[in-house]
Amino acid sequence: MRIVLVGPPGAGKGTQAAFLAKNLSIPHISTGDLFRANISQGTELGKQAKSYMDAGNLVPDEVTIGMAEDRMAQPDAENGFLLDGFPRNVSQAKALDESLKAQGVALDAVLDLEVPEDEVVKRIAGRRICRNDSSHVFHVEYSKPETEGVCDVCGGELYQRADDKEETVRKRLEVYHNETEPIIDHYKAQGLVVTISALGKVDEVTARAMAALGADQK
Repeated sequence: MRIVLVGPPGAGKGTQAAFLAKNLSIPHISTGDLFRANISQGTELGKQAKSYMDAGNLVPDEVTIGMAEDRMAQPDAENGFLLDGFPRNVSQAKALDESLKAQGVALDAVLDLEVPEDEVVKRIAGRRICRNDSSHVFHVEYSKPETEGVCDVCGGELYQRADDKEETVRKRLEVYHNETEPIIDHYKAQGLVVTISALGKVDEVTARAMAALGADQK
């Protein structure tokens, strides 16, 4: 299957992408991983991306598209892939359409993870990260530490990242609504969009997604 995963920040795209890719036996291709891989390997596209990022500028669409096309052309993606974070706007979606068309293949579905805006804010703004190890993540409501402000794992101080503050989250949502959300209409016109609720436990959302995609869960 060839799938695009769409949803606002805080919808749990990364978590769901990993589970879905495993269940469907296809590679999970995320924009973040693409950038890190190309920059660390010193590819031409990676060098271009780094020069923009170092200058504090957005990486142009053509560079992102080039990275995605290179990754989708690798042998493990021959029978499908799950795109997470790409395309992020209609321009990229149209480029992806053209790229797949040139290869004689097409998307099977665009999975839209739907979450109410207030829930997104609650999920992200409530996150607390350990200063000693950023993989230790807690939440003021959903995953409270035993002692407020202290990491259960190592005793480090828990803090709220600047990116997770409510004001910043609402700005990120505004960017999503303006730039990324329009791709849903673009794909609806092609009859590809499948919308599911991303509320509930992780495994419940995965089961919902697999059922919506018409796939058997392993």
